[in-house]
This record gives sequence, C-alpha cells and structure tokens, in this order.
Amino acid sequence: MNIRKKKRVGIKMDMTPMVDVAFLLLTFFMLTTQFKAPEDVQIILPSSHSAFKLPETDVMIISIEKNGSIHLGVDNPKIRVRLFGPAGVKTQSAIVEIKQLGNLLIQARMMNPKLRTVIKGDKDAPYGPVQDVMDILQKTKITRFNLVTDLERT
Repeated sequence: MNIRKKKRVGIKMDMTPMVDVAFLLLTFFMLTTQFKAPEDVQIILPSSHSAFKLPETDVMIISIEKNGSIHLGVDNPKIRVRLFGPAGVKTQSAIVEIKQLGNLLIQARMMNPKLRTVIKGDKDAPYGPVQDVMDILQKTKITRFNLVTDLERT
C-alpha cells in the first residue's frame, strides 16, 4: 500500500493593505508635526545646574543680546500682530526700547492673562539691561518669571 501525501498548497498573502496603512500613518504623523520656527535672536545661554522645563504655549520671551539690545517675542501670532503691527506676522520677536517694554508687557498680559514671562539673556550680555528688565517686570506687577539657562552636564 502506497500512501501518497498531498502536495502542500503555498499561501500567498497580499501585503497591499499593510503598506497602505503604513503610508497612512506616515502621512498622518508628517502632517500633524509642528516644527519650531528659527529664532530671530541668537543667544548663548549661561549654564546652570537646575533643570526646569519651560511651557510650550502662552509664552512671552524677553531676549537680551550680547550688545544689550532687548527683543520681545510672543508665541501667539495674533498677539504679535496687535503688539508690533503687520511686521509681527513675519518675525517671532521685535526689538523694543526699554521705555516701551513696560507698556508692551501690560498690553500682552491684557490680551492673554495666562502668558508666562521668560527672560533669555546672552552669557556675555551686560548686567545693566537685565536689571532694567527685572525692574520693569516688578513695576508692571509681573513677579513670576523664568530665567533660561543651559543645563550644565557633569
């Protein structure tokens, strides 16, 4: 008695739906990603041992350059346009004079009371403008603000 085994039939799986799902996921993540815009002011931050994460939204950034010039930036484009005019659409921050800073801070806080104030000062910036900015923050009753530094690696 000769028993013959049946030949096994090969299984062929169609991979097209899996490729479709992979490309749909890829396009979803590409379209929903938010890229951080390049900063207008290049600042070298001083180092620190403290590690505290800054908020992503509702941020008002006061930047102080190496030469002492002061830039004010707001992450919300609508507030930027109302503060700086049509030029606020194109840039993330604008150069402000120390005399105008207090008024601009009050206007920005009136438009969005949730704004958090952040001071970014260059490592080699003179101390005078930083002290002036802190004095203006006290006069405008903004007593809570963050100083941005680089985390020192040990």
